[in-house]
Amino acid sequence: MDIRNDNDVHAEASAPLALWAIALLCLAPFPISAVAYVFGPADVTGPALTVLLTWSAVVLGFLGGIRWGLESARAAPRWTRLAMSIVSPSAAWALVFARGSIDTAWLLCGFMAAFILQWLYDHAAPDVPARYPRLMTTLTLGACISLALALEQALRM
Repeated sequence: MDIRNDNDVHAEASAPLALWAIALLCLAPFPISAVAYVFGPADVTGPALTVLLTWSAVVLGFLGGIRWGLESARAAPRWTRLAMSIVSPSAAWALVFARGSIDTAWLLCGFMAAFILQWLYDHAAPDVPARYPRLMTTLTLGACISLALALEQALRM
């Protein structure tokens, strides 16, 4: 088991190949559901949007869990960092439950904002554990491009 010391938060620049493969497979529902929402027949667009919104919440929850795990592995976990790890997942699930009460375009913007804010927090905040920055950037970019594609369609409706 490889536990990094508290000062070595950006120790590895690239994730192992197997982790990249798994991450890219887990990224697949974003473009697939976005394309189905934008270009699919009418009976597919509703379920495709549900998949896109739900998968966004699941992934944001997973990323928050990663941040929680990295912080809690420290010798002295900081409660502020632990608390911040639940902000994006909480916002994401609130957006899922707000569906029907909030316009779809706002939901999609909210998810894009949650992904971007989480990415900014992982990359800009001092001493934040982000083990694989390139992997997280790829994941955030894939999610946001897919959400933006769906947003374009939602704005046309």
